[in-house]
Amino acid sequence: MLKKILLSISIVLAAAMPLAFAGGAYAAEGIQQNLCAGANLNVNTDCNSGGITDAEAQQRINDILHSVINLFSLVVGIVSVIMIIFGGLKYITSGGDSGNVGNAKNTILYAIIGIVIVALAQFIVRFVLTKIAQ
Repeated sequence: MLKKILLSISIVLAAAMPLAFAGGAYAAEGIQQNLCAGANLNVNTDCNSGGITDAEAQQRINDILHSVINLFSLVVGIVSVIMIIFGGLKYITSGGDSGNVGNAKNTILYAIIGIVIVALAQFIVRFVLTKIAQ
């Protein structure tokens, strides 16, 4: 039952991640154009001199991505720790039944794999964002 709930949550989060990134990519430019249009400024000349620069927009997008990734990593980390505890409790209460012991070991193993994947994803994403920003 718990595996089905966690699988459902991860499918929803995986489906929602592209939406989170797509909205942030166009937000800075759209806001700048709307502000310029509301102030009756020419977007190509007047607004660019007083608006945000491309570097500032890129930095804001990077900050948003860092925040989203950190939040996602925190959620996955908390779920992984809970699953390790759950697997430990299953292991303790298995009563020596080899099927229950195997299920408990798999729960612990998959939770640890999840933590490792999230940690590696943090490093990979930061590396890629650093290389893109250069």
